[in-house]
Amino acid sequence: MIDLGRLRALHAVASYGTVLAAGQALHCTPSAVSQQISKLERETGTTLVEKDGRRLRLTEAGRVLADHAERVLTSVDEAEAALAAHRDTVTGRLTVAAFATACRALLPHALRRLATDHPQLTTGLIEVNPHEGVELLRRGHVDLAVLDDWPEVGLRYPDCVTKVQIGVDHADLIVPQDHRLAGTATLEDARDERWIAVRAGDVCYEYLIRSLPGVVPDFQVGEFETQLTLIAAGLGVGLIPRLARPELPENVRIIQINPTPTRRVVVAWRDSAAARPAIRAAEQALREAWAQAARTSSASRTVKAPA
Repeated sequence: MIDLGRLRALHAVASYGTVLAAGQALHCTPSAVSQQISKLERETGTTLVEKDGRRLRLTEAGRVLADHAERVLTSVDEAEAALAAHRDTVTGRLTVAAFATACRALLPHALRRLATDHPQLTTGLIEVNPHEGVELLRRGHVDLAVLDDWPEVGLRYPDCVTKVQIGVDHADLIVPQDHRLAGTATLEDARDERWIAVRAGDVCYEYLIRSLPGVVPDFQVGEFETQLTLIAAGLGVGLIPRLARPELPENVRIIQINPTPTRRVVVAWRDSAAARPAIRAAEQALREAWAQAARTSSASRTVKAPA
C-alpha cells in the first residue's frame, strides 16, 4: 500500500518543482521530502524523479503517480471533511491565506474569535497576494483564502473552489493638503499626477494601471502607511482602499472618485473541504470581522475640505 505522506511529498514536488519549495509548503525540511520520495520509489519499485540542474523533474512514471496523488489527496480531504462534519466539532488545524490588508484589518478579530469559541482548533496565517492565495488553495496547502477581487482585474477561480463575498471595499484618491483637486473627481482627472502605488504584481497596482493605461507610478512601496507618508510629503497622489486606510496625516486630503473604485472581499475554500465545521466557523468569524472593520473605516470616509 502506498503511504499517504509520501504521496503528499511527490505531489508537492510536482507542484513546486524543487525540494526546498516542497518542504516549505509541507512545513518540513528538504531532507525529509527527499527521504519520502526515496521511500516512495523503493515502495513502488519505480524511478519517480530525476535531477535537472538544481530542480527535480518528474519521470513519466512520476507524472502518472502525481496525477493520481492529486485525486487521492482530494478524496482524503473529502473524507476528513465528512468525518469532521459527522462529529460536528470544530477541531484540527485551519491555515488561512490572506492579502495584506485583511491580515491587518480582519484576521486578528477572526482568529481571536475562533480561538475563544473553538479552543480545539489550531489556526495558521500566511500573507500572500490574491493570485498566490488562489493557487495555494487549489494545491491544498491552505484551507481557506481571503482575497480582494477587483472587477477590472478578475481573479480566476478553479472549478474545485467555492467563494463567497463577505463585503465590498471602496477606494479614494489621497492627495497632499494643497492639491489642485478637491471634493470629487474622476481617475482621469488625476492621470498626469505623480502616482504613489503598491508594488507591481499586487492587484491594487493592476487595478490602477488597467484603469489608467499608460500610467507608470513613480513610487512603488509595499505598505499603504508608507504611501501616506509620501503623499503627506507632497511627492504624489495615491489610490487607497478604505479598509486599508489607517488614521490619515493632517496634511493630506481625501478625494472621492466617481465612479468609485470597488473591490470585493471574498472568502474561498475547496469544495472537498466544504463540510468541515472549521470552514463554516471561520467564514462566520470573518463576516463578524468585516462588520467590525466596516464600522471602523466608516469614521474615516469624511472628505477633508481644503485648508
